[in-house]
Amino acid sequence: MGQCIAGNAKINQTFKEKIMGLKIYNSLTKTKQDFVPLRSGMVGMYVCGPTVYGPSHVGHARTYVNFDVVRRYLEFLGYKVKYVQNITDVGHLVGDGDNGDDKITKQAKLENTDPYAISYKYECMYFDAMDKLNILRPTISPRATGFIPEMIDMVQTLINKGYAYVTSKGNVYFRVRKYAKYGQLSNRKLDEAKSGERILVASDKENPEDFALWKTAEGGHIMKWNSPWGVGYPGWHLECSVMSKKFLGETFDIHGGGLDNIFPHHESEFAQSEVANGKPFVRYFMHNNLITVNGTKMGKSMGNFVTLDDLFTRHSPMAVRYFILNYHYRSVVDFNEAEITKAEDQLNKIAEIYKKVCDNASNMMTMNLTDADQAYQKFLAAMDEDFNTPLAISELLKAVKYANSAVTGGKVGELAHIKTLLDSMFNILGLDLSKKGELVADNAQSQDNLLDLVADIRTKLRAEKNYALSDYIRDKLAELGVSSKDKKV
Repeated sequence: MGQCIAGNAKINQTFKEKIMGLKIYNSLTKTKQDFVPLRSGMVGMYVCGPTVYGPSHVGHARTYVNFDVVRRYLEFLGYKVKYVQNITDVGHLVGDGDNGDDKITKQAKLENTDPYAISYKYECMYFDAMDKLNILRPTISPRATGFIPEMIDMVQTLINKGYAYVTSKGNVYFRVRKYAKYGQLSNRKLDEAKSGERILVASDKENPEDFALWKTAEGGHIMKWNSPWGVGYPGWHLECSVMSKKFLGETFDIHGGGLDNIFPHHESEFAQSEVANGKPFVRYFMHNNLITVNGTKMGKSMGNFVTLDDLFTRHSPMAVRYFILNYHYRSVVDFNEAEITKAEDQLNKIAEIYKKVCDNASNMMTMNLTDADQAYQKFLAAMDEDFNTPLAISELLKAVKYANSAVTGGKVGELAHIKTLLDSMFNILGLDLSKKGELVADNAQSQDNLLDLVADIRTKLRAEKNYALSDYIRDKLAELGVSSKDKKV
């Protein structure tokens, strides 16, 4: 059961004229500000993509569902959105000490393959998971390895300006203390750095807080390129500065990512971009909060890591999306499968009512202000207040309730109008009701589990001397090409 139609453009325009205007919480200014894009009618938006060295997890879902809704709502408001989301396929070191293997190389060693195979494998898995969550593909999805010459050029610019230096080992670092505004995004002061924050501090740095722009490739390092400073590879922060400039310009509207990207990633990115380009970097920084498990940050090292492939065998991707949107993007989400189940039940009820609306609505249109209209207005007002999806969903539920009353009351003309409003709300939130109940099973494991279950059932039937039913199941399996041998009982 798919959604009947997209939101009616005439009605949407009527409501757009009534709302106050979009406000966004800017992580840079620490205030909620009116959104005014750099160019009228256009929005340039860059969101840090995944480092492709492992399966996509719930943290990825949280970030990219949130920014998918940001993009959808901007497009609803009439903006043409150029959404850039990078793929980090090189240079992301295991720790912030700027030493050792990067995460992709480390995983390649664990899987006994090369880094290029690892990055391709997990990039494909990432996009597959995002598609299941009904996340729109980015306008552009550049890979870091495709922009090494541009990264080298930016490093050379920083060296020429005196903000970067080359060490005797061929490494290049950014002089953090030379950039007076370093820390403006994260509110960190250099003299307040905590001991032990970095795993290791490279011995060739001028100062411990200096971050890597280019690293010399040690023996056996496969992902490496020639540069004026020797054979090596780029630092993690460099790629986003280069690719955002390449596709969005030296200054652009929105830069998004997880809260854990603020430091050191976005702080370093901010510094090197403004120094290299000599212009303001980003107008609005947006950061979604973390996802926790029982109050503890989710992560591999904590043993509470939840992959999307695993989660989708128990819950439909739409239920996971709906669960995430019941939290404001700047609030912490505490992962709870019982709450996802509740969200799934609620989504199923919404879909049942919506189907009745689709089955009963005619082409008649009632333009009088109804309870559903008011709920729709409040839905848009909630989205205008820094994308307040929990409040927006509460208004969606009111509209669904009014729709149910209209169905039972036989108000056919009103149903056509309510259906249009519901379609618009579903589209903004990215809720595809046709996929509400789909599970994405691990096919091989699921088939094995199913065959084991069938074998156990047949064994039980034979123990009860119900040979006829046992043989019937065996014969039907044989018709499907599945052999089933009898166990002694």
